[in-house]
Amino acid sequence: MRRPHKENISTVHLGQYTRETANEIAGELERAGIVWWYKEPGYVSQVWEFGVRLFVDKTRLAEAKEISERIVKERNPQQG
Repeated sequence: MRRPHKENISTVHLGQYTRETANEIAGELERAGIVWWYKEPGYVSQVWEFGVRLFVDKTRLAEAKEISERIVKERNPQQG
């Protein structure tokens, strides 16, 4: 993850994705210059949680949502 230029960045939950989809979204977020981080389920919580949760700079949430929605739609065309 790129180091943010701002000192204080608040992040918000973008969504929960499979590892592969999260990786693709993260790449697009980086290309767009959007600060992001992720959290994988812990050893015990992986029993009920799936995938990776992504968090993004709250000031760029709308743009990040567009990126994630586009990628999810591309990866799962039968659901769109």
